[in-house]
Amino acid sequence: MSTASVSFRPGAVLADLLPASRVRDIALVAGGAALTGLAAQIAVPVPGSPVPVTGQTFAALLVGTAFGARRGFLSLALYALVGMAGVPWFAGGSSGAGGASFGYVLGMLLAATVVGALARRGADRSVLRTAGTMVLGSALIYAVGVPYLALSTGMSFGAAVAAGLTPFLIGDALKAALAMGLLPAAWKLLGRA
Repeated sequence: MSTASVSFRPGAVLADLLPASRVRDIALVAGGAALTGLAAQIAVPVPGSPVPVTGQTFAALLVGTAFGARRGFLSLALYALVGMAGVPWFAGGSSGAGGASFGYVLGMLLAATVVGALARRGADRSVLRTAGTMVLGSALIYAVGVPYLALSTGMSFGAAVAAGLTPFLIGDALKAALAMGLLPAAWKLLGRA
């Protein structure tokens, strides 16, 4: 009886475990954009905030971490460009640039790239490193999204923090906990701790 083993190379991300080809990379980029667009449809309004709670931040961080910086960036760039072109797959079925929450989309583009680069350095292999990676990714999303929210709505920075950051912290902690379980478990399942 023979057993198959997965071979890991240093600096690999989960997507690298699939056979390498341009078709794979194109499918991953398109799939990552679609996953983010689908997750954005899980939108719960937050009273007093023009920004809903969505699944898209979790999807963007997961795509970046699982695909690596280049494919993560391309996935989120495709998501942003197609949404700006009119496909209604931003939060709650919206589209176009300039909405109050568009800064979060731009922040997700940055975050997917950074967490993807960190994943290439093993930041998704343990619970604690994954937690740190998700916290940093979330902070990057807010670092772009909150100032954009303030500028696009005329809110003060303090009001933008109250409407566009504070209500989301508990949900972000839950998303990070989910990632902390999923990513290291996937590596362990594939034979590498």
